[in-house]
Amino acid sequence: MLPPAPAKQNLTETTLQSALLHKGAFFDVYRDAVELPNGKIAHREYIRHPGAVVILPQMPDGAFLLERQFRYPLGQAVIEFPAGKIDPGEPPLLCAQRELREETGYLAADWQFVCTIHNAAGYSNEHLHLFLASGLKAGKSEPDEGEFIETFSARVSDLLAWVREGKITDAKTIIGAFWLEKIGLGRWHATEPAS
Repeated sequence: MLPPAPAKQNLTETTLQSALLHKGAFFDVYRDAVELPNGKIAHREYIRHPGAVVILPQMPDGAFLLERQFRYPLGQAVIEFPAGKIDPGEPPLLCAQRELREETGYLAADWQFVCTIHNAAGYSNEHLHLFLASGLKAGKSEPDEGEFIETFSARVSDLLAWVREGKITDAKTIIGAFWLEKIGLGRWHATEPAS
């Protein structure tokens, strides 16, 4: 089935004015005045984010490496794949390699690009590049100061069960688990990443 044809009407909103509301270490918050397709003016508040990577690390036994860490906005520990923010000018693949090593200590011999997702398009331009990493070799982790991470591994069947049971609620991890299921069934394929 083909995706729907492009809209016949113009859906573009044109920026008229942009104001920085908050400059943060992790992201910036803006409030823009925009002209709507019908000529009226509206305001859009949104977060500008440099983007991030998500790593789906496959262990030698076929299981996948996961993390559990406390997420302050939710007030609880969350199960998720290793991930991290892209530094200015850093290629996504290099970021993925760095984040995997820093957070888990693992190095991967083989990398494949899975997909790019926009996890909060209604209020942020954040995008996440998902990578499948295999040929893992253990090393010493070097998490950021203030980052406390517990690692463990699980099979795709466990991940899918935890998604269904509500034990995994992190969007990037749910999408990663669905991709791994499709890749494992030979229905979807990862590609070689651009370096």
